[in-house]
Amino acid sequence: MLASHELVRLDRRRHGVVLARPFARAFALATVGVAAVASGWPLSLPGPFLMFLGAAVAFHAVWRWERTHVVVTTEKLFVVHGTVRRRAAAVRLARLGPVEVEQSLLGRLLGYGTVIAGELEIPYVPAPRELARLVA
Repeated sequence: MLASHELVRLDRRRHGVVLARPFARAFALATVGVAAVASGWPLSLPGPFLMFLGAAVAFHAVWRWERTHVVVTTEKLFVVHGTVRRRAAAVRLARLGPVEVEQSLLGRLLGYGTVIAGELEIPYVPAPRELARLVA
C-alpha cells in the first residue's frame, strides 16, 4: 500500500461517536433480554439470546471501529477498513483539489466532522481541520 519513500503523517481511527448508535441498539437488546429473563417462564426463553445478541452488536461495532483508519502520507490520503479483506479508498495529494470540512453543531462540540477530498468523503473524522491542513 505504501511506497518505500512514503512517510505516514497521520494515522487515526474515526471518532468514537460512531459507536453511539450501535451501543444504543446493544443496550436496548440487552435490556429487553434482562426484562424477559426477569419476567419468568415462558418469556424468559428468548432473554439470554437477546442479551447475547446485544453483546454481539456492541462487539461488532467496536471491531469495525478499531479496524477502520484514516491515513495521511506524504503522497496520499486514504481510508483503510476490514479485517480479513483489507480495503482502501485513496486520493493522491498531488491531484487533490480543494478539501472541504463539514461539521454539525454536535460535531464541533465533540471534535469530529466529515472531510471531503476530491471523490473521497470520510465521515466522523476526529479533528477534521487538522487533517485538512495536512493535505492542503
